[in-house]
Order: sequence, then C-alpha cells, then structure tokens
Amino acid sequence: QLQASGGGLVQAGGSLRLSCAASERTFSNYNVGWFRQAPGKEREFVGTIGWNGAGTYYADSVKGRFTISRDNAKITVYLQMNSLKPEDTAVYYCAAGYPGGRTVAGYDYWGQGTQVTVSS
Repeated sequence: QLQASGGGLVQAGGSLRLSCAASERTFSNYNVGWFRQAPGKEREFVGTIGWNGAGTYYADSVKGRFTISRDNAKITVYLQMNSLKPEDTAVYYCAAGYPGGRTVAGYDYWGQGTQVTVSS
C-alpha cells in the first residue's frame, strides 16, 4: 500500500515536497514513478526513480524544477517541487512496480493521490 502526502495550496514560485510512503519493505525493490492528473486531462508522467535511487528521469515540463529521491530505510520516496507554476496544479500520484518508466502501464501499485494547487 502506498500513501502520498504533502500536497496543498502554494503560490506560483513556491515549493512543496510530496512524500510517498509504503507499508511494506518490498517497496524498496521497486522502481517508483510520480504522475499527475489535472481536471479533464489524462494522467501524465512526472518523473521516476530506480529501485536503488539511480536512474532518475523527468518529464520535460518539470525538468530542472522537480527532484525525486528515495530513502529505502524509511521506505519513502520524495518529490521536491520548486518554482511551481499554475500549470503544475493537479492531483499527484505515486506508483511502484516493474518495469517502471514513463507510462502508467509500467507500474503495479498506486497511491491515492494528493492535491497540489498553485495559485498565480
């Protein structure tokens, strides 16, 4: 089970850190991805991190602003979001599984989502 948290309301240019906490140690063996979904739009890839913390990849829209990290001792993955823009407003989801990657189909387990709202 995955639990995403840390969302909220922030002004443009601000920062938030999302957390994705797992309930089982096996989470440490999975690749983890972050996705987001705005109203009326499809769920889109934000970024991903390999099971060992290597191999981070980001969508072009967030590259240079967002950073994914993980602490396997705490079985938690983080999404640090800086320089937020109104277009970053969405429900953010974390997902874990194989093979991971940039598509929804690459993940087996999903968190419930956390709302991020960026005001202009």
